[in-house]
Amino acid sequence: MTSDLDAICFRAHDPAALARFWAGLLRREAEGDGTLAPAADGGFRLRFVRSDEPKIAQNRAHFDLTSESLEEQRETVARALELGGQHTDVGQLPEEEHVVLADPEGNEFCVIEPGNKFLAGCGFIGALSCDGTPQVGRFWAAALGWPLVWDQDEETAIQAPGGGPKITWGGPPYMPRRGADRLILELTAADSDRLISLGATRTGPGTMTDPDGNEFRLLTR
Repeated sequence: MTSDLDAICFRAHDPAALARFWAGLLRREAEGDGTLAPAADGGFRLRFVRSDEPKIAQNRAHFDLTSESLEEQRETVARALELGGQHTDVGQLPEEEHVVLADPEGNEFCVIEPGNKFLAGCGFIGALSCDGTPQVGRFWAAALGWPLVWDQDEETAIQAPGGGPKITWGGPPYMPRRGADRLILELTAADSDRLISLGATRTGPGTMTDPDGNEFRLLTR
């Protein structure tokens, strides 16, 4: 039995404030507990939980937001800045056309230029882009029952059968692991024994790591 992806969870110093930023940026409604509902065209719920862990390094996962035009890309950047986001440098080159920003707690995200064929049709959140090995992409394909839509040159990507955002893993060179993961996958309908057989490791009650050591959670409903 495959697991269901319930939400992407942000560890946050101020969960309510960070939820307001992402609700404004994505133009989504918050549920009673502050969780952001999926977009009308599908995608992830976003959850925000309290954490006092400091952010000490670039995140190993970030969102890629899509644009249908240069005007929309500029509008998204302007809206993010108005809501409290900021430009940030992760080593991007001057000639690159995407814009790298960070939310008020420093979590990086990219506003992708129009014409990106790989993310065409994926929605405003085009992808959750992750640092990781090909093995971890194949693990998550099996765990969630999502097909691999890319598996070349040590890069992998999966997408739900009904479409929506992709989850991608960029292959080498890999980022050093520093500090706790700040974006975490949360699963429901999860069979921990099956996940272990696929390569996961149990780390505590309701918590596991994937083959690359990324933490994820098993929720009960």
